[in-house]
Amino acid sequence: MSQTTTSAADQEQGASPPERGGRKPPSRRTTRLGVAIGLILIAALVIFLLLSPPNPDARPVSLGFSYNSFFQWIGNLGPIVQIPIVLIVFAAVVGILLVLIEFAPRAGRGYFWLRLISCFAIPFLAFMLLRPYQGAVIYVIAIALVAGGLLFWADYRASQGAGYMYQLTLFMAPAAIAILVGLVYPSIATIVQSFFDKTGENFVGLENYVWAFTNPQGFWSIINTLIWAIFAPIFATVVGLAYAAFMERARGERLLKLLVFMPFAIAPVSISLIWKFVYDYRQGEQIGTLNAIVVAFGGQPVPWLDIWPLVNTFCLLFAFVWAQTGFAMVVLSAAMKAVPVEQLEAAQLDGTSAWQRFINVTVPGIRTSIIVVLTTVTIAALKLYDIVAVMTGGRANSTVLGFEMVNQQQRFQSYGHSAALAVLIFVFVTPLIVYNVLQLRKQREVR
Repeated sequence: MSQTTTSAADQEQGASPPERGGRKPPSRRTTRLGVAIGLILIAALVIFLLLSPPNPDARPVSLGFSYNSFFQWIGNLGPIVQIPIVLIVFAAVVGILLVLIEFAPRAGRGYFWLRLISCFAIPFLAFMLLRPYQGAVIYVIAIALVAGGLLFWADYRASQGAGYMYQLTLFMAPAAIAILVGLVYPSIATIVQSFFDKTGENFVGLENYVWAFTNPQGFWSIINTLIWAIFAPIFATVVGLAYAAFMERARGERLLKLLVFMPFAIAPVSISLIWKFVYDYRQGEQIGTLNAIVVAFGGQPVPWLDIWPLVNTFCLLFAFVWAQTGFAMVVLSAAMKAVPVEQLEAAQLDGTSAWQRFINVTVPGIRTSIIVVLTTVTIAALKLYDIVAVMTGGRANSTVLGFEMVNQQQRFQSYGHSAALAVLIFVFVTPLIVYNVLQLRKQREVR
């Protein structure tokens, strides 16, 4: 009885089960402390590497080739030759990783040495292929050795057994590297760039952010982006919800939903061209649908995309809502079908009207889907570029952050202003992502 009670208490405290052979499992606290120290040491070496003064006279140190030389070589080849070479290299790298993932985690002295050698060799080769300069070779080798040693030590002390952490790390490495290179590093570089001038050489502090809120181009890009972020998701969700509700039991439901969803499948540039013809303004014969209606009733053609304040912004916004409504309708329609019929029947027996059942039963039942649609459309509105670029080019104060960010970089070569606007987009999007994560956690707790 006492042994049963003791084992139950150990399970409640999260104690690791004893390993085979009666050997006591390694301490998790010691393992975590060692991993934390190793990560801190790697971070310190990276900081020292970045802060160390470059030596322009030093020659690059490499293994005979590097990533840069490989891409330069392949860039000089024809497109037909490039494709098979890239596929072969990619297949070779994936093949090596799969072989290591399959064989190295196995038990045995040979597999032990295979894990040990690969833990040090892979980081070393990866860093050396970057062609570090003479002054950075020591840092690069130190980072590779610490990373390899940390991986091997954490894998050896894993409670699941040697080979588990090794296999998990190799399996996640390609995706993690892609995220670091394609997302984390550019984000950090953009934030740093936002504190420098247009050349990227002189530190200017918050000057670029002050420009964003005081210069007309930056100011109206922020105001218009906020307008898009507020009204676009509301309009798209309300109209999409109305479509989903009215088409729920309509004859030809699939065809009607297909027609509404089709604009969402069209490329944003094509949507922009379609609506640019709708708003077309010219004297004489009208080809724009909206002005043709105005002229047919005796009015004068109106330059819809040049009317300011805010009329042109809402004209652009309607084109965006036209496309996003199909997405909202599909998601909300699927959610409405999942609402229990028993709840609707119970509400009907209580004498409620169709509108009351929709507001008090259906809408609360699809609350999660409504939040998903609102946040998804809001994020799409915050990073909008195509519609503004094609329909107005940002004229008449119709610019938004996404368009102005590209405009400042490509047209004016002002990398500091462009980076500051990119950071503002990131600031606006982050709360929505955090809110979605919190909502998903709440759903998991309820389930």
